[in-house]
Amino acid sequence: MKPVGRLIRSASLSGYVELVKSLGRDPYAFMRTVGLRARLLEEPETMIPEDAVRELLEITARATRTEDFALRLAAQRKLSHLGPISLVLREEPTPRDALDTLCRYLKLVNASLITRVEDTGSVVVIREDLLPSPGLPMRQAVELAVGIIFRMLRELIDPQWRPLQVCFTHRAPSDVSRHRAFFGRNVKFNEEFNGLVCSATDLAKPRELIDEGSARLARKYLEAGLRDRGETMQETCRELILALLPGGACTVQEVARHLRIDRRTLHRRLDAEGLTFSRMLDQVRGDIVKRHLRDSDLPLGEVAELLGFSGPSSFSHWFRKQFGCSASEWR
Repeated sequence: MKPVGRLIRSASLSGYVELVKSLGRDPYAFMRTVGLRARLLEEPETMIPEDAVRELLEITARATRTEDFALRLAAQRKLSHLGPISLVLREEPTPRDALDTLCRYLKLVNASLITRVEDTGSVVVIREDLLPSPGLPMRQAVELAVGIIFRMLRELIDPQWRPLQVCFTHRAPSDVSRHRAFFGRNVKFNEEFNGLVCSATDLAKPRELIDEGSARLARKYLEAGLRDRGETMQETCRELILALLPGGACTVQEVARHLRIDRRTLHRRLDAEGLTFSRMLDQVRGDIVKRHLRDSDLPLGEVAELLGFSGPSSFSHWFRKQFGCSASEWR
């Protein structure tokens, strides 16, 4: 079933046309390939298909032989490119509060991006998960997402700020120098998550509040947007499955508990959308495992853990049932 609600603001491609032209290619030809018209980029609040954006980034990076294409795009970003939400983020008392606000309103900016913030003592881990698009590579989209939140935090903390670590699940590019120049030297690949590891002290720095009146108006606008945005049970379940899988607690009972409904109600709502929980769990696991096997060199035992399996044997049995071969053969 084709995912629903997977839209993103056209501002996600801000600077795309100029960047491609600077590389000596025709940006509009690439856009036509994925079904995007030039006029769609004229208004930053226009919502465009997220899958088309992902495909466009990958096609452009390959055609221009620019492995760091997404980072070049992210380098041009400012907090204001996020639209009305930027007014609220600027008026939060600390960068950590701004992250919480971003998580609340992110669906209004990008329906397929899930940002989770985890406090672990002296460090804060910011995880960036993209809802899978079957058959579509996601390297450039992931690097754009991580690059944008890095740029956002620099505006909120300090123009020279660097995270403790930057992590990507995919394998390293042939030349990592541009990634290090962009993020700092501590960029790691073949990791278990995409995102940033930051000092809790940096995120707790108090900020000077300048325009609280505009922030209040923007927050009202965003709250209205959340109320007006209809969300299917399929979308909600996908997000919870992605969040719960690595901890090994992704059961129908646990998902129902997070939704504050009973298991029977969850089954009934999914059935109304033509789905079952087990089928959705297999779909999400299948999309994630293909991405890891195709784009990273992570050991199969670690991949099994990320998918919530109790051990290698249960993972191997599931994989062969889904794909008709072993994970090693598929890779």
